Amino acid sequence: MKIAFASTNGIHINDHFGWCKCFYMYDLLEDSFVFFKTIDSTQEIQEEGEKLGYKIGCIEEVQILCVSHIGPRASTLVKNAGIFVIKANTENDTIEEALLNLLKLKNTNPPLWMQRLLSANSTHRDS
Repeated sequence: MKIAFASTNGIHINDHFGWCKCFYMYDLLEDSFVFFKTIDSTQEIQEEGEKLGYKIGCIEEVQILCVSHIGPRASTLVKNAGIFVIKANTENDTIEEALLNLLKLKNTNPPLWMQRLLSANSTHRDS
């Protein structure tokens, strides 16, 4: 399962989706997680709809997006793209803590939204 984090420093989940200049991508594996790339999303686009489309395009390969803030319209568009949105509790929440929590959730008692992602993910791997 691939996860994108909106972060200004690669450590904390402290950036707003629409303003994010960089997304940090991780792959949540069976019993661990691994960083796999950074996506530069600094392209300046003035038109709001185009800007959101561009940002979503930057993270289209992930199943989960973790941000500090996201507007209601952007949240709806991200969800419509099949990406589950998680908002950090504070801007001090770290990427590592979030990954450890998601890993624990996945391997103990995944909520329904995560079960759906895991099921879709295994279907894609099988085909």
